[in-house]
Amino acid sequence: MKRIKNKKYFFLVMCTCLFLHQPLLAEERLTIGVAANFMLPFQEIAHEFENKTSVKINATYTSTGNLYGQIIHGAPYDLFLAADERRPERLLKEGLTHSTFVYARGRAVLWTVKKKLCAAKDWQEALMMQGINKISIANPETAPYGAAAIKALKSTGLIEAVQKKLVFAQNVIQAFQYAHTKSVEVGFCALSSAFSEQGKRGCFFLIEQAPIIIQRACILKSTKNKELANKFAVFLSSQETQTVKMNFGYN
Repeated sequence: MKRIKNKKYFFLVMCTCLFLHQPLLAEERLTIGVAANFMLPFQEIAHEFENKTSVKINATYTSTGNLYGQIIHGAPYDLFLAADERRPERLLKEGLTHSTFVYARGRAVLWTVKKKLCAAKDWQEALMMQGINKISIANPETAPYGAAAIKALKSTGLIEAVQKKLVFAQNVIQAFQYAHTKSVEVGFCALSSAFSEQGKRGCFFLIEQAPIIIQRACILKSTKNKELANKFAVFLSSQETQTVKMNFGYN
């Protein structure tokens, strides 16, 4: 008899525990792969979306190429925010998404914390000044901002002069970190980094010769949260988030 009572007690305890944990298990969330350059505005946008909807946003920030590789190998992202058009369009051709959309347009800059270099008239002059031994740049194979910087260097004929000075970072945020920690004298960065707290301590030169970087996003077919993903995509493209993007140099 005592054993039966113990079993009933155990059953009641287990039911109570399951009931208490039900809200946690039922918590709505989205997992999003975000290009590293868009980290700062995305954090603000995600925070606002969470406040409005109570949906938890889990974000992974790395280079577009790395995110693309993760997705084609089965990473469980609901959305993919790239720093180019090419990868989302490839996912469309590969049948991993139904459509893509532009969510931001960014620019590449040369950034430095060295005050002497800030006196240069443009990025090309700054790059050729004495004392430049190391220049950070995101890996052009995986990071669109790195690829844009390489195009600018080639179009201006500076690539051979700086080739041996280039320090390749995994993504554009790391390239900025190298510059603001003074591991390098200057860095090819995203304009958004120049508007960060660390970025405001230095100066930047807009790289006119680098193409405008059109950034596309997509909802993955594999998502189990299609309705929430659609809701976030609409919010990301809304006028409400446009101010946040503009504050970080996007249009």
